[in-house]
Amino acid sequence: MNQHLVKLFLRLALALGFLSAVADRFGLYPADISVWGTWQSFVDYTGLINPWLPASLVSPAAIAATVAEVVFGLALLIGFKTELFAKLSGILLLVFALAMTFSLSAKAPLDYSVYAAAAAAFALGTLNKKYLEVDSLIGGPAKR
Repeated sequence: MNQHLVKLFLRLALALGFLSAVADRFGLYPADISVWGTWQSFVDYTGLINPWLPASLVSPAAIAATVAEVVFGLALLIGFKTELFAKLSGILLLVFALAMTFSLSAKAPLDYSVYAAAAAAFALGTLNKKYLEVDSLIGGPAKR
């Protein structure tokens, strides 16, 4: 398969995965197909998978994760600094997978393919040829 199409597919799959999760926690999906459905449910889940986190930091952690998912999702969607945001996405997903593993079970992140998504993000971070990315469409990085 063409490397350009693989890169585009990885970008879109990761971006839409992040943005869909954010939409879910803000109640933008019908209740019967939502995982969280409300912001409070997501905050509660954040506390569940981070039992070591003081209660006063659970809400800020949920906010930080959500902001990261929006920023990473949008950057990947438009192809802005793809390699950087792919690597940051891989780190975020790996931290999420490890939190799920240690607080719930080793099976939980496997059922939701979180390790696979982290690996996909890290793989995307190694593909440095530009294809339909805002960086390449506007002439790339400025030259000194």
